[in-house]
Amino acid sequence: MAIPDNQRELEEGIERDFSSAMSYGDYLRLDLLLAAQQPQSTPSQHDELLFIVQHQVAELWLKLMIHEVRSARELLRSDDLAPALKRLARVKHIQRELTDQWSVLATLTPSEYAQIRPFLATSSGFQSGQYREVEFLLGNKSADMVKVFDHDPPVRDALQQLLGEPSLYDDFLRYLARQGYAVPPAVLERDVAQTHVVNDELVSVFADVYAAPDQHWGVYETCEELVDIEDNFQNWRFRHLQVVQRVIGHKTGTGGSSGVDFLRRALDLTFFPELYEVRTRIGS
Repeated sequence: MAIPDNQRELEEGIERDFSSAMSYGDYLRLDLLLAAQQPQSTPSQHDELLFIVQHQVAELWLKLMIHEVRSARELLRSDDLAPALKRLARVKHIQRELTDQWSVLATLTPSEYAQIRPFLATSSGFQSGQYREVEFLLGNKSADMVKVFDHDPPVRDALQQLLGEPSLYDDFLRYLARQGYAVPPAVLERDVAQTHVVNDELVSVFADVYAAPDQHWGVYETCEELVDIEDNFQNWRFRHLQVVQRVIGHKTGTGGSSGVDFLRRALDLTFFPELYEVRTRIGS
């Protein structure tokens, strides 16, 4: 039986599409991605692959978080609040993935980690440039931290640029000022290269928002999104602390940090201090 011309043309078109189409592996560059795990242990240690994959996956999530926070910051600058909130909602989901994956690394026992630690040399999560980018974008800035990356000029330069740029919180406060909120001039004109510190007048601004959320719903919602992000960040820090303590106890970190003590001090850091301080005033 002869094949109709239109069916033949359709079959030939499908064959052409499949022969020229980009494959799943091509699109995701799986050749590069799956070859990026290069264990250093000799003799080979079974658990080193876990350690490498865990940290590479974290770096990918951090890359996406940076992408979303930068976009939210730009949207706030153009007074486009609704899509900025959508970006922040995605950031929260990324944070949960980062926190949950600590449970995988927690399966590494102290004796198992001891077998791979010598091969890590002085490499450390402390040296993650992307993690520092996230902290700078959220407002925890430090010129001294930029110097840590003198050995890696591209990372150092990226952090140096972020040091002089407004943080996400800075841009939110500037958005509020443009909307007519009485954000103190000292906050708007501050040196953005410094970590923001609590301002009592700004707490009063947020107290008015929380006193009448229906009248300030977009701002109220944004405040709560930011608090969610900080809560998630603190959960990530605490889970990190727990896993490190579980695996290496109070040993010094591979990068020379004080390990558990260093991570415990980080729990005292805050990105959005007024959004926590205002809670003391609500209902008073």
